[in-house]
Amino acid sequence: MPYLLKTEPSEYSFADLQRDGVTVWDGVSNLAALKNLRSMTPGTKLIIYETGEKKTAVGTASVVSVNASNPKNPAVEIKAGKAIAKPVSLAEIKASKLFADSPLVRQGRLSVVPLTDAQHKFLAGS
Repeated sequence: MPYLLKTEPSEYSFADLQRDGVTVWDGVSNLAALKNLRSMTPGTKLIIYETGEKKTAVGTASVVSVNASNPKNPAVEIKAGKAIAKPVSLAEIKASKLFADSPLVRQGRLSVVPLTDAQHKFLAGS
């Protein structure tokens, strides 16, 4: 199952991830988001979504490893993918029937959101 990871670009942007190549995605506190992080496995496809003023899906990534030894703070190592050729705004996401029941639309504060394969394909532009 693919996931969408939300990030505040002023704290850590997709450009930062591309520069670093690999980073550990941790520091999540929401229980549902933690559950989503713990359920990831190496190779899981990711969409990076920048919050704040942008509110846009901007890039892809994938999971390298998951260390869930501390269930309250699982550390998921992710690897940068490519920038999305045509970033997808929240307005476009909300307008798509694919996301009618998505936690991305229904639970706006959820920072780690499960996606269907069709949703991932829509956001990645593939």
